[in-house]
Amino acid sequence: MPKSETPRPGAPHHSLWEAVTVYLRPSVLVVILLGFSSGLPLALTGTTLSVWMTESGVSLANIGLFSLVGLPYTLKFIWAPLVDALDVPLLSRLLGRRRGWLMASQIALMGSILFLGLQDPVTSPFMVALGALAVATLSATQDIVVDAFRVERLDTSEQAAGMAGYVAAYRIGMLVSGAGVIALVAWMEYSGVPSAHVWFWGYVGAAACVLVGMVATLLAHEPTAPVREEGVGAMTRVVTTAIGAFSEFLSRQQAIAILLFVLLYKFCDAFAGVLTAPFVISIGFDKATYAAIVKGVGLAAALAGGFAGGFIARALPLSTCLWIGGILQILSNLAFTGQALIGVNTTALTATIIVENFTGAIGTVIFVAYLSALCGVRAHTATQYALLTALTAVGRTVLASGGGFVAEATGWPLFFIITSLAGIPGLLLLVWLQMKGHFRHLARENQDPDPA
Repeated sequence: MPKSETPRPGAPHHSLWEAVTVYLRPSVLVVILLGFSSGLPLALTGTTLSVWMTESGVSLANIGLFSLVGLPYTLKFIWAPLVDALDVPLLSRLLGRRRGWLMASQIALMGSILFLGLQDPVTSPFMVALGALAVATLSATQDIVVDAFRVERLDTSEQAAGMAGYVAAYRIGMLVSGAGVIALVAWMEYSGVPSAHVWFWGYVGAAACVLVGMVATLLAHEPTAPVREEGVGAMTRVVTTAIGAFSEFLSRQQAIAILLFVLLYKFCDAFAGVLTAPFVISIGFDKATYAAIVKGVGLAAALAGGFAGGFIARALPLSTCLWIGGILQILSNLAFTGQALIGVNTTALTATIIVENFTGAIGTVIFVAYLSALCGVRAHTATQYALLTALTAVGRTVLASGGGFVAEATGWPLFFIITSLAGIPGLLLLVWLQMKGHFRHLARENQDPDPA
C-alpha cells in the first residue's frame, strides 16, 4: 500500500468520544432520518411487489419484466440538473432550495405509493406498472436531493457519521417496506381482513412511513445555496447546469481514471452479491435458514459495519480508508469459497454472512465518503452525485449480470475466487490515483486540514 499520506493530526486523542457524540448532532440526526426515507420505497417496487404479484397468480415471466421499473435509479442523473437548477413553486420559497425539493418529492412519493396500493396486479397490470414506475422515479428523485443535501449540509467532521447513519437507516427503511409490510399483510390476513384489501393496507402503512422523511425535512436547516445569475430563464439554467456539471468533472485531472475507479471499486462485491441467495439455497440450506441468517444476522452485521466504517472514515485519510475497504471486500468473498467447500453448516454460514455484511458495509460507507468528496461544487452537487451513483449501478447491474454464466461454468468455490480477483483492477487504479496526487488535491478542494 503506498504510504503517501499521514493520519489526521490529533485523531487518536479525541476520535473515540467524538465518533460517538457526533451522531447526536442535529444535522446528523436529520440525515439519518432522511436515510430511512430513502430506503423505504425500494422494496415496494421490488421484493414486496413480487410477493404480492406471486400471491395474486401473476406469471413469473411478467414478474421478471417488472424489474425494469427500477431503471429510474440508474438513469436519475438525466433529470438531476433540474434539481440543481430549478426551484419548486411555493415550497422552495417557504423551505429553501433543497428542502423544497425534498418536501415536494416526499408528498408525491406518498401519493404514488397509495396509488400503487389501490391497483390489482391481475386485472390492471399496466396500472400496477405505472404506479411502480412512479414510485421508483419519485424515490430516485428523493435520493438525488437527499444526497445533495447531505453533501452540502454536513461539515467535514460530520460527513463520516452522517454517511454511516444514512446507510444504516437506509437498510432499516428497506426492511420496513420489505419484511415489515409483508409481516403486516400476513397479520391482517390472520386477523380476518379480506385478502382483497390486505395489500392496500400494507401499502398505506408504507406511505405513512414517508412522514418520517417529511418531519426530517421540516427539522432540517437549509444549506447555503450558490448565487444564481439574475435574468436567466429556467431552461437556460437547466442546460447550463447540466453542461457545467459534466464539463467541470471531465476537466479535472485524472477524470477518466476517477470514473473507472468509481465503476470498478465495488465491482467484486456486486459480482458476488448478486448470486448470494441462489448460492445459499443451491448448496442445501432451506428458505427459513436463509431468511434468519442472511437477512436477520446479515442486517445486524451490516449495521455494525456501517458504524465501524464511519469511525474508520473519520479517523484515517481517505485513500487509506479505500485500501481498507477494498482489501476487506476481496477477503470477504473468499469466505464464500470456504462455505462452498464446507457445505451445509449453519455455524459456518453465520460466520460467512457476518463477515460479508460487516466488511461490505464498511466498504460502502468509505466509498460513499469518496463519492461525496468528489462533489465539492455546490451548483452541481445533485447532478454530479447522481452521475457517480449511476455509474456504480452499472457495475452492480450490467457488469455483474454475467455472474450466473461464470458460476455455472466454474462451480461455486472457483466462482468466488474469481469474484475476489475482480477487485484487483480497482486497487490498481487506487495506486495510480495516489501516485498522481489525486487524494491530496481532493483534500485541498474539501478544505481538509490534513494534506493527505
